[in-house]
Amino acid sequence: MIGKSMTEGTPWKHILKFALPVLAGQLLQQLYNTVDSIVVGRYASEDALSAVGTTGSFTFLFLAIATGFSAGNGVIVAQRYGAGDEKQVRANASTGILLMLGMGILSTVIGILVSRPAYTHLVDVPEELLDMTLQYFNIYALGLVFQYGYNIFSSILRAVGDSAATLYFLLIASVLNIGLDFAFVAGLHWGVVGAAVATDIAQGASFVAAYVYMTRKYPIFKFKIKEFTWSFELAKRTLITGFPIALQLIVVSFGLTFIQRAVNGFGKAMTASFTVGQRIEMYMNLPCNAFQTTLATYTGQNIGAGKPERVKKGAYQTVFMSFLMTVCISVAVWFLTDNIIALFNLGELSAVYCHYHIRTIALINVVLALYIPLFGVFQGTNHGAAATVVATGALGVRVLVTYLLRYDSFFGRNIIWWNGLFGFGAGFIITWSYYISGLWMKKSEIKSRSKES
Repeated sequence: MIGKSMTEGTPWKHILKFALPVLAGQLLQQLYNTVDSIVVGRYASEDALSAVGTTGSFTFLFLAIATGFSAGNGVIVAQRYGAGDEKQVRANASTGILLMLGMGILSTVIGILVSRPAYTHLVDVPEELLDMTLQYFNIYALGLVFQYGYNIFSSILRAVGDSAATLYFLLIASVLNIGLDFAFVAGLHWGVVGAAVATDIAQGASFVAAYVYMTRKYPIFKFKIKEFTWSFELAKRTLITGFPIALQLIVVSFGLTFIQRAVNGFGKAMTASFTVGQRIEMYMNLPCNAFQTTLATYTGQNIGAGKPERVKKGAYQTVFMSFLMTVCISVAVWFLTDNIIALFNLGELSAVYCHYHIRTIALINVVLALYIPLFGVFQGTNHGAAATVVATGALGVRVLVTYLLRYDSFFGRNIIWWNGLFGFGAGFIITWSYYISGLWMKKSEIKSRSKES
């Protein structure tokens, strides 16, 4: 075999061992995103910080496409790997790489073309922030092909049991990005342009590192130019498997876009506050996101090996670990709220908003830890549409209550951070109802895959 399989032994030990490097990698990714914000806030201006933060919902849209379809290819590779079919592992990997690189180039072109109308009319960026927002995004978009390439390489490696490698790539990107942030923004005073250029270079470095590692560590993935093979059938399978995963993230992106629009309506102080609040929220979500990624690979391998019962056992153990880690992070964030805010050099009013934002999400984001990991089960059994339904429902509720209650005498502007109470609660109920029903295991497609393997 070309990597370590998770089809034998104690589930939680495999899952935790696999998840920790994924978690560490995501932590590094968040750290260098946070450094972007800290450096821009301290060495440029609060307006520059707001501009970078405002791009978040739209940049997340392209990250959703890259992550979703790469994960879809990873699920197929994991299933074939679990079944011991190395020929199909190679064929699916080759097609997936070509597909994602093509999508990355296309996304750059589309992103730059639609950025002005999107930020002007959809996100409703304040006029005084628009030029800086467009500067940052358009330079950022030039590096999308690196983002798409890195994601497909990482998904393939995780599919064959190698989650630790992505940590090394992100370490390279993080150190480089932080160094370049200080050089371009603090040293050369390039402002948002410097932050965007630093991000592109860092993503390019992680792309190259991932490709070199994958091809040297695993000869099966060492493709010469003429050895890359394209199969419309395999590309179709990747798109079909990845579409629900990507759609789930795209729904989140659009939901956040409408919430960002509501945020911008409360003025620049709220926009700056929301930028920092979202950054901190990402840290609290790291465990559940890492366990979701892990559970998708674990589920795919065990379904491919014809062991669906191991999936159930692993799922319950994963949710417990996710909850425990999230509680620990949330408690730490609660007590360190004001110290965290001080890092970003926010204005007085922005800091007040941010204090309440962070304290609130420290309480309610724990709910996410109790259901997001199960998305990995649905994705690993080709039932990613269930996760999409949940994401749509949860975001729909958040957006709805935000716009209904933003001028309410009780909630008012506080609904910007309390909307998660309603949305995450709805997501919890829908997810566990579907999981307990067992529909994700009863479909004939899953049974037939198990028998074939």
